[in-house]
Amino acid sequence: MLISFTLTPLGVGESFPEHIADAVKIIRESGLPTRSNAMSTVIEGEWDEVMDVVKRATEAVAARAPRVQLVLQADLWPGMERPLDGKIALMERHVPDGYAAG
Repeated sequence: MLISFTLTPLGVGESFPEHIADAVKIIRESGLPTRSNAMSTVIEGEWDEVMDVVKRATEAVAARAPRVQLVLQADLWPGMERPLDGKIALMERHVPDGYAAG
C-alpha cells in the first residue's frame, strides 16, 4: 500500500521547517521506502507500519505547534509489487516515446 500525506503546523507563521524537522527524521528513520516532494510525502509498506509512521510524525509536529492539519490519501493495491516505483513504471509504458518524465 501507499500512503501520501501532508502535515501542516498551524499557528506558527508562513514558514515552518523547524516545526516539521522531527517528523522528517521519523519518516527517514522508519526504514520504509519513501519519496518526498514540495507538497507531500509518500510511504510504502503494510497498513500498520505505515500508519505508525504517520502517527508518530504527526505527534512530533503537534509537540511543536498549537494545531496540526493532516491530509492523507491511501492506495491499496493488492498484488502490486513495490507500488512506489511500480505505479510509475506502469504509467511510463503508456507514455509515447520521446516524452521524458519531469
